[in-house]
Amino acid sequence: MLTSLPLVYLLLMAAAATSLFSFAMIKWNPGRQSKVAWPLISIACCFGMILVGRHQYQRWSAQQMLVLYSFGWTGLTIGLFPSRKLIHKYATEVNEGVKREKYEIPARYQIFAISSALIVTFLGIILS
Repeated sequence: MLTSLPLVYLLLMAAAATSLFSFAMIKWNPGRQSKVAWPLISIACCFGMILVGRHQYQRWSAQQMLVLYSFGWTGLTIGLFPSRKLIHKYATEVNEGVKREKYEIPARYQIFAISSALIVTFLGIILS
């Protein structure tokens, strides 16, 4: 369904998902490195998904992989939203030089992030 859209619209969807994720991670994870790192990581993941999709047995098209990338990245951003304060706290501590042996992330945050990303990705699969 969504793969029948022109490539420009799919690229806009991917750019919107990248912008949303990058903006959220830059806001939640303060530091100079994150302003450059998160957009680059997002773009690398997008290209990686397209390349992996091309080499699969099913031969996923670039359009299908752009839809999956957009939905997956949006789902991950939604899933990380409840833990934003904890992410910000730990990132601030790391930037100040505080080191812990273990960074505790409650199970409810982990479950929500994983389930949100999976549900929205499955929705993307259905809609592609």
